[in-house]
Amino acid sequence: MSIDKTSANLGKTSSQDEAAVENPEAAAAAVTAVDPRLLVQEEGLLGYWHEFKRKMKAGELGSLPVVLGLAIICIIFQVLNSEFLSAQNISNITVTMVGTGMISVGIVFVLLLGEIDLSVGSVSGAASALAAVLTVNQGWPEWVAVLVAIAAGAAIGALHGFFFAVLGAPAFAVTLAGLLFWLGFMLKVLGEDGTINLDSDGLIGKLTTYTFTDVAAAYGLAVVVVVLFFVTSFLGNRRREAAGVPSRPLSDTVLRTVLLAVVSFAGAYMYNQYKGLPLATVIFLAFLVGTDFVLRRTSYGRKVFALGGSVEASRRAGINVTAVRISVFAISGGFAAIGGLFLASKIASANQSAGTGDLLMNAIAAAVIGGTSLFGGRGRTWNALLGVLVIVSIQYGLQLESIAEPVKYMITAAVLLTTVVIDSITRKTQKTAGRA
Repeated sequence: MSIDKTSANLGKTSSQDEAAVENPEAAAAAVTAVDPRLLVQEEGLLGYWHEFKRKMKAGELGSLPVVLGLAIICIIFQVLNSEFLSAQNISNITVTMVGTGMISVGIVFVLLLGEIDLSVGSVSGAASALAAVLTVNQGWPEWVAVLVAIAAGAAIGALHGFFFAVLGAPAFAVTLAGLLFWLGFMLKVLGEDGTINLDSDGLIGKLTTYTFTDVAAAYGLAVVVVVLFFVTSFLGNRRREAAGVPSRPLSDTVLRTVLLAVVSFAGAYMYNQYKGLPLATVIFLAFLVGTDFVLRRTSYGRKVFALGGSVEASRRAGINVTAVRISVFAISGGFAAIGGLFLASKIASANQSAGTGDLLMNAIAAAVIGGTSLFGGRGRTWNALLGVLVIVSIQYGLQLESIAEPVKYMITAAVLLTTVVIDSITRKTQKTAGRA
């Protein structure tokens, strides 16, 4: 009896397959109807709403919580003080955030592996001290000293990665030791005086002080960003269509481009109301675009995400786990050095307090608050931008209100804890929905 039923089922399946072959349009429609990624394409505005509800149920929040949080922060502080959203204050925020933001970009790479790097603060201080000594005390050209400092940061990160990836020491312990060692190295390099003043008109000094005063610079950058976004999105959708996989409709690309254009030109207008477009902001955006391309568009980026998902599965897939791990920590060290140079530029000196205080906490918190998962495998370098914007905006807002320093720490800690809780709940929701 069971054999007869099996034969009948096979016959039924076979007849369905034959019908699908005879009517390929109907078969394609059937596949499309059950593919949730095509709801937006099929139903227009209603599809966006259905897609939004599906993502919320599946725990795919993306950067939505931090964007809403940033909007709420801006509204609250603007109500408390009308100077918060002034051109001068916003310009100062976007310049101040670059040093910590650069360090946070490197942290994103490490967090994608599900690991942590506690040495970035000390490495940033050591790199700035090394650059200052080579430039001021040894008379080296600044551009050479900058390159040496960045290379030294990358080499330090690679050394940490070696102890972790090759010798099997826990990343937490290795980088904690690095935090102490490179802090001592920085103090040794700076010497008894403990402070080396930098030329404010030099290469390092201009990193945070130089601005493009011509109004065409800010608007030109806005045009480049918008056009680049549209072209890459459009060509990406064409490639997906040619490959026969789901892609965004043209209307969706146009809508996203328009929204980006509004934000970009509003930012350009704001900068031109003060001093102009800051060089620091341009460099930071360039690094964000470059690192985002590496993570999302290259085989190396896919390997980093794969390791964050499962080390054993990555090893069986032929990925050189050791090399990727070492390279990620080298990237973290390199970005720590770059961040240290921007922080030194901000105060026009390298001193004993460089890389200390709440720098490490803010760099890690920025990556996590921006949306990078502490559990690995999920995040983007743009998360560093969103997270550091939240942290620096809170600091500037509280400073305008003359709020005591302890309150700043407590509020930042509350924001970080909220973000981690959201991340944990999101992961549980995704597991329930079968998408983790």
